[in-house]
Amino acid sequence: MKQVLTLVVKFQASTEQQQLFSQMADAFASACNWINQNVNPNLTNKNSIQAVCYKDVKDQFGLTANHVVRACARVGANRLTALQKGKKVKSFKPTSFDCDARTFRFIEENWTVSISTTGKRLISPIRASNYHRGKLAGQNPTSAQVCLHKDGCWYVHIQLKSETPNTQKTTNAIGVDFGRRDIAVTSTGKSWSGRGIQQTRDKYSRVRASLQKKASQGTRSTRRRARQILKRLGGRERRYQTWINHNISKAIVLEAKETQSFVSIEDLIGIRERTNSKPRNKTERRRSNSWAFYQLRTFLEYKGICEGIEVVAVNPAYTSQSCHCCLHIGVRTEKKFKCSNQVCGWVGDADVNGSKMIALVGLSVSQPRGSELLSCAVTQGLPKAHTIALA
Repeated sequence: MKQVLTLVVKFQASTEQQQLFSQMADAFASACNWINQNVNPNLTNKNSIQAVCYKDVKDQFGLTANHVVRACARVGANRLTALQKGKKVKSFKPTSFDCDARTFRFIEENWTVSISTTGKRLISPIRASNYHRGKLAGQNPTSAQVCLHKDGCWYVHIQLKSETPNTQKTTNAIGVDFGRRDIAVTSTGKSWSGRGIQQTRDKYSRVRASLQKKASQGTRSTRRRARQILKRLGGRERRYQTWINHNISKAIVLEAKETQSFVSIEDLIGIRERTNSKPRNKTERRRSNSWAFYQLRTFLEYKGICEGIEVVAVNPAYTSQSCHCCLHIGVRTEKKFKCSNQVCGWVGDADVNGSKMIALVGLSVSQPRGSELLSCAVTQGLPKAHTIALA
């Protein structure tokens, strides 16, 4: 199995080079729009699109042969994605263009990138960090995308393809319970508290609200200064969340690798729609909607692929209400869980119990012995909905 790692590196481009990037992006977007408007909209295969319009596009927009091929491929890919969503491709913006092995080359000796444009082929240095240098050292990437970001600077998205280790089957599972009070709790006892994170996010929210008020009601100089600060602080909370999710996912995957386990997580798709239907104040709504739980899941999945660790997403129904020892429905009060089964009577941390239950459900999904969990639930006399969730 191959995995694609995309490195986003900033260009240290001169004014002339930035103009060439802009001209290339304009020509590439114009070519994509012309293809989308003049080629049969039912065609989604890049080879079929290319066979119909290759010569016309090359003559009209001054693109190299390989850029024409990449334009046809982008139109086909966008059409296929739109078709799956039941929509149509409207237009393409001049903010990026694709490159292949002939139009893009990475030069490790002086950390520069060679890009083919409509004007000429240019060589531009890149601002490579230690992380980028470690990933790019000894590599020969054959595809990239040049993009204009919101900060007005040009970046190159370099795609590195690598073979990943085979996923090993194991009977050990690490369950992960997601939440706001504790961002993640594992069945092995590790947890990442969300108290400090919530305080930081609340601070960012108060600062944004104050600056937005000053940007609309203050004097002219105050409004200008407030807008400048808002621009400087833009994206800081998002980057903070990304950093936290990277640390959490890395620690979980490393533990799974050391213990030869797979990771079982909750499938929380659609949780915002369900929670937003309940009556809550504005602050609670913002807190629950602003944390990137899906990003944490994607980080776990791609890091797991890199290390050969399987990540299984299970139905979260009843996992926080069931006792991991006897599968009976218990009583959860804030952070405390108490099993209602008099024979069991387990009492402990609710999130730890939930993570252990998620690990148990993950084993039933990944192992051929999953029917044992279902039969146990049936013999315990649990509700029908509960047994269906475990199945």
